[in-house]
Amino acid sequence: MLSKDKLARINELARKAKTSRLTEKEAKEQSALRAEYLQTFRASMVNTLKGVTIVDPLGNDVTPKKLKEEQARDKKKLH
Repeated sequence: MLSKDKLARINELARKAKTSRLTEKEAKEQSALRAEYLQTFRASMVNTLKGVTIVDPLGNDVTPKKLKEEQARDKKKLH
């Protein structure tokens, strides 16, 4: 998860960009912070999805094979 300071800085730069122009240094900083945010978000989403089990209306586990294999690999890493 991104620190509160970094999130605040992302928002600060976004507000400034709406009202005036960012300097070249600020634009580079904003780009780097956004990239870091997206990387963190994607990793979090992947981690969340790895914990998902899909069940059909009849109660059968219909989790895709690829996801089950990934979950099994993660369990092996923990043990």
